[in-house]
Amino acid sequence: MSSPLDLIVRRARIATAGDTFDADIGIKDGKIVTLGSQLEGAAREIDAAGRTVTPGGVDAHCHLDQPMPAPARMADDFESGTRSAACGGTTTVIPFAAQEKGQSLKDAVADYHHRAGTKAAIDYAFHLIVSDPTEAVLAQELPDLINQGYTSFKIYMTYDDLKLDDRQVLDVLSVAREHGAMTMVHAENADCIAWLTERLVGAGNIAPRYHAASRPMLVEREATHRAIALAELVDTPILIVHVSGREAVEQIRWARGRGMNILAETCPQYLFLTADDLGLDDSYEGARCVCSPPPRDAANQQVIWDGLGDGLFSVFSSDHAPFKYDDPSGKKPGGQEVSFDYIPNGIPGLETRMALLYSEGVLGGRITVNRFVELTSANAAKLYGLYPRKGTIAIGADADLVIWQERDLQIDNANLHHNVDYTPYQGQRLKAWPAMTLCRGEVVWDGQQFTGRSGYGQFMACDKPSLLPQHRL
Repeated sequence: MSSPLDLIVRRARIATAGDTFDADIGIKDGKIVTLGSQLEGAAREIDAAGRTVTPGGVDAHCHLDQPMPAPARMADDFESGTRSAACGGTTTVIPFAAQEKGQSLKDAVADYHHRAGTKAAIDYAFHLIVSDPTEAVLAQELPDLINQGYTSFKIYMTYDDLKLDDRQVLDVLSVAREHGAMTMVHAENADCIAWLTERLVGAGNIAPRYHAASRPMLVEREATHRAIALAELVDTPILIVHVSGREAVEQIRWARGRGMNILAETCPQYLFLTADDLGLDDSYEGARCVCSPPPRDAANQQVIWDGLGDGLFSVFSSDHAPFKYDDPSGKKPGGQEVSFDYIPNGIPGLETRMALLYSEGVLGGRITVNRFVELTSANAAKLYGLYPRKGTIAIGADADLVIWQERDLQIDNANLHHNVDYTPYQGQRLKAWPAMTLCRGEVVWDGQQFTGRSGYGQFMACDKPSLLPQHRL
């Protein structure tokens, strides 16, 4: 006689990336061990009552306790960040172990494990950020780390302390090709941004709203085109992160039309914010929404929605980069209102990512629930070597589940669980929120409060990415 189940989730309307069906979910030792009708023999039961149940979210682009140049400091560490994620339906996060110039990449990874410690309430993996691709990093450290389960890394084409030149980008892409890793690219032209910033500041245009003027779409377009060309030269896939609007989208569609394996990610800020949120005057309030690339306009929001619907985008991530607004280590460095080019870039979004897309995408009729699962969970798990342990509801997968409750509500920062003093989505109306989040069979959010615990989350070494087939255009 088989041993009893630990938990049964009854009467679930299960949605995966490929199917929708009704079943009970039987869970044992944190894994899904059976799917069926009228399952019996569980120590505990949860009645989903016909509600939609999706795989736990995989937020594959978020920043937690990442080392920053003084005085900047991220507001969320692994404790507050994973708590916030769990309450919004995310059960796996993949933040960044960031190499500083002159630092060993292995030392950066060791430091990030120390920062994670026993704080995480949900499961996590690490991307790498390669900012100093020395001969030792390229020949030894990076290949070794890929083999140890750090199979994805991010490179920057902007930010003085992170950016690589084209020759360095080629070197990193070559390692990725040889060892089967996934390269993420922040595509903005650093020299164009510096040139525009110098002229804006010189003219006294320093308010937060000028951040958008310093980073027009053409700087993203040019860098996206260049990143595609470099990837074509090396013959390796890349993923363009946080795509903001039409001009970068056109470059990606062009590359796909030529048969290149160019993947793309976008984020909530490009659906729900516009450049106007950085301010219509010289008020400093717009500093809350300073991120890169900046939000565009309503027409570009529609372009992003179109890309989510037709398969252009593989991943929908938060790019959670949390800085408090009214804080000397946050958006007001040293306690001062500073020029836009000194405002720390980034906005919070871990907790709100899933509900925003479920509400306006699925319930708004823009995407199917299966496409929602692809974008928020399954594709990220595949691209970053965590599938099928993560990203699906299937026998053998981790019991990471979100039970959705459809109801009208408004986002209010007072009800969120991050360590940030604002949300850029304050007042946004939603049609749903997770009624319950389970991570490996344990309830970490019960619809009213966080019920998880620090230290429950496990670090996951990643397999080599299973690249997605060419998407429809």
